[in-house]
Amino acid sequence: MSFASPWAFWVLLILPLLVAGRLRRSAAEPALAFADLSEVRRSGRSLRQHLVQLPFLLTLAALALLIIGLARPQQGIEKIEQINHGIAIEIVMDRSSSMGEAFVYQGRTMTRLAAVKQTFHDFVLGNGKDLRGRPSDLIGMVAFARFAETICPLTLAHGALADFSKQIELVSRAERHEDGTAIGDGLALAAARLQAADDRRKNDAAGYQIKSKVIILLTDGVHNSGQHSPSQAAALAREWGIKIYTIGIGEVEQPSFFSLGARASVDSKTLTALAEETGGRFWLASDGAALQEIYQSIDELEKSKIESVRYMDYQEYFHIFVLAGLGLLGLALILQWTILGVAP
Repeated sequence: MSFASPWAFWVLLILPLLVAGRLRRSAAEPALAFADLSEVRRSGRSLRQHLVQLPFLLTLAALALLIIGLARPQQGIEKIEQINHGIAIEIVMDRSSSMGEAFVYQGRTMTRLAAVKQTFHDFVLGNGKDLRGRPSDLIGMVAFARFAETICPLTLAHGALADFSKQIELVSRAERHEDGTAIGDGLALAAARLQAADDRRKNDAAGYQIKSKVIILLTDGVHNSGQHSPSQAAALAREWGIKIYTIGIGEVEQPSFFSLGARASVDSKTLTALAEETGGRFWLASDGAALQEIYQSIDELEKSKIESVRYMDYQEYFHIFVLAGLGLLGLALILQWTILGVAP
C-alpha cells in the first residue's frame, strides 16, 4: 500500500501536543477537599470513573484515522497493455511408425518423435540458454501419419501446448490402417488453420495482429498417403503468403562401393522444393544438437514485435479511514455529552 499525500502524516504531530495539553490541564484542575478520605478510599472507583478518559482516547484515534485518510492510502496494480504484431506458427509433426527410430538427443537415446516434441517445447517456452521462447506468437500443432489432425488450435496460451503435445503418439507398424506419411494433408490442414486465423484477426483491428504466417514441418519419411500432394499444399501456402520451413529428421546414407546409390529415409528433394516454393528453408537434423541449431536459426529468421504500455491502476482506500474516524468521533461526542460527561 502507498500514500498519494504522505505529507499529511506531519499532522500526526498534533496528537502528542493534545495529550500533553490534556495532562497539564488535569494537573492544574483543583481537587475537592474532604475532611476524611477513608470512606472515599473504601468505596473504590466506579465504572464511570474508569471510563472517564474514553471520549478523549476515542477522539485521538478518530483524528489519527482522519489524518491517515487525508494521506490517501491506495493500492496500485500494474497493468500492461500489449500491442502485439506476432507470428502465427503451425508445427506439423510426423507421427508415423518410422518416427520411433532411435535418435540421440543431449547425450540420451530416445525416439525421433520424443526428441522432436522436447525441442518443440524448448522452442516455444525457452530453455534458458540458446532458445528464448516465443511468448508473443500464436502457435498451433498438427500431427499426421496416414491422416492429418489438429492437436492444438493456434493459441497464445503456450503452457497448454506441452500438455497437448503429450497426446501425440507413435503409430505402431501393426496399425497398417493408420500408418503412413501424409505430408500434403498435414501441410494443407496447417495452412487452412493459419489462413482462418489471419482472416479473423484482420477483422479485429484493435487486437492481436499477425505479422506473418509460418509452417514448421518435421518428418523423416516420404509422402505416400492422403488426398493432397505436397506440391498442392505448397501452392496453397504460397497463395496465402505462408512460409514453410522443412526439417528432415534422420540421416542420409552415403553411397558406397557396394551400393547403387544413396538411400535416404528423408525425401530431401521434396522438402527442399516445399521450402523454396514458399520462401522458407530446408534443414536436415541428424541428431538433437542439429535440431536445436535449426530452431535457433528459425528464431533468428522469424522475430516478433511487442509494444507494451505500462500503467498503474490505483484503488483508493481513504474513505474507509475517514468513515471509521468519523464514527469514532461521533461515539466520543455521544459519550462525552451523555453518560461520561463531566459536570462543570
